[in-house]
Amino acid sequence: MTLGAPLHELAQTTSTNDEAKRAAKEGAPHGATWVADVQTAGRGRQGRTWTAAPGEALLFSVIVRVPCVPARLPPLALVAGLAVRDAVARVVPCRVQMKWPNDVVVGDARRKIAGILVEASLAGSNVEAVIVGIGVNVHTRAFPDEIADRATSIELAGGTTTRRALMDDILASLDRDVPLAAARGLAPLQARIAAADALRGERVRSDAGEGVAEGIDADGRLVVRGDDGVIARWSAGEVHLVR
Repeated sequence: MTLGAPLHELAQTTSTNDEAKRAAKEGAPHGATWVADVQTAGRGRQGRTWTAAPGEALLFSVIVRVPCVPARLPPLALVAGLAVRDAVARVVPCRVQMKWPNDVVVGDARRKIAGILVEASLAGSNVEAVIVGIGVNVHTRAFPDEIADRATSIELAGGTTTRRALMDDILASLDRDVPLAAARGLAPLQARIAAADALRGERVRSDAGEGVAEGIDADGRLVVRGDDGVIARWSAGEVHLVR
């Protein structure tokens, strides 16, 4: 079944990921998708909230049912990020990149334009379904003061599209790449990921330490060379550029 079918269009919901997770436990099929004009309790990574005025952002979640162990979830988040990056790059005139682990950024200032939240519905130790939640700033012209200097939208970046056209483009990429990554990891997609990597060659810092990012490995980990020359592989965490 193609991702995006059936499609549930909602004027308002707490979170499209909540809708999809609830439906997945009730047996909703692979490809079922929820898209909303407004989320009252939208969330991102590490418990952050995702806020957007009605109709300004593309907010949707899709159920993906593929054979998958929990260790494959971080790579699937990168696959989703690549799908969003490619779709945004087709409609804006500036550079679009992925910022590990799951943000999409635009321009030399690397302002965030999209975020991805991948969650699992588990049956014992196995992944019963993967919920891919995506938020893209499309028509937003103004952001809250606390994020105004690091966020942007497709319109602010000089692009033009509709939320539906953008969603269809993203879903088509996910339909092609997710089964491949679930079965074989990121190896078949690594060249594309490397070309879109916003952190490669940059000095970065996280709770795990500090060093120069050297790319993303086949397991979805950020490869970082410390000042002592030792290579570390970060599997999760908040990463900041060191200016």
